[in-house]
Amino acid sequence: MMKKRALTLIVVVLFLFSALLLSAQAYEGRPQSFYIKKNGHQRPILPDDEKMIEEYGAIFIDENRSDVDEKKVLYLTFDAGYENGNVEKILDVLKAENVPGAFFLLGHIIRKNTDLVKRMSAEGHIVCNHTENHADMTRCTKDEMKNNLEALERVYTERTGEQMEKIFRFPEGRYDEAHLAYARDLGYKTVFWSLAYADWDNDRQMDCEKAKRILLNNTHNGAIILLHPTSSTNAKILPELIKEWRSMGYSFGSLSDIC
Repeated sequence: MMKKRALTLIVVVLFLFSALLLSAQAYEGRPQSFYIKKNGHQRPILPDDEKMIEEYGAIFIDENRSDVDEKKVLYLTFDAGYENGNVEKILDVLKAENVPGAFFLLGHIIRKNTDLVKRMSAEGHIVCNHTENHADMTRCTKDEMKNNLEALERVYTERTGEQMEKIFRFPEGRYDEAHLAYARDLGYKTVFWSLAYADWDNDRQMDCEKAKRILLNNTHNGAIILLHPTSSTNAKILPELIKEWRSMGYSFGSLSDIC
């Protein structure tokens, strides 16, 4: 009887230990949306639960910069799935100001606005992978993720005759450890951001002055800035932002320099 009770106790303990281990593994691998807290003009600090991105070679900021460097650099990046008239306006501003950008594109804009996409490359911007259809990559197998990213590369090459940069951004910044590893294994450099604001909803655009305050008050050295070029607010304020950033001593770098 004692042996039977002891055996039962051992089984229960092993079951509970296995359940706790599986729970911890599930927690560690659960999908999450990238978030970085603004830190004024100081470089933001990556939260502990986001630090896994560094283990897989992903970046959110120029790691070669610091708060005390004399040379201050910004990187402008744009996530675009379609054109509503504002993407062209953004390109006009970048051209007039001689500022490079990185455009993370979906398949729709490449197919429907091929000339606009060709213009991005012709004017010195880099074109990057934001997936074919903005799917949640954390719901995809490795093969599904591979097929999605390569589908976008194919349509880009078919329509433009050029090769797309192996630079990738997760749709909505939604990722997990497994898919960070998949992206790395597939040869992509994953890029997040260190400064952004709520600019993506075209029906709820932020007041121009408020948007400028948020961006200018939180600009920091080495910032990778995420903007949506479909935003009417961004199309209006970008010339003033570039002027203000330059007056603050910033220059503009190409994302390819740090990828």
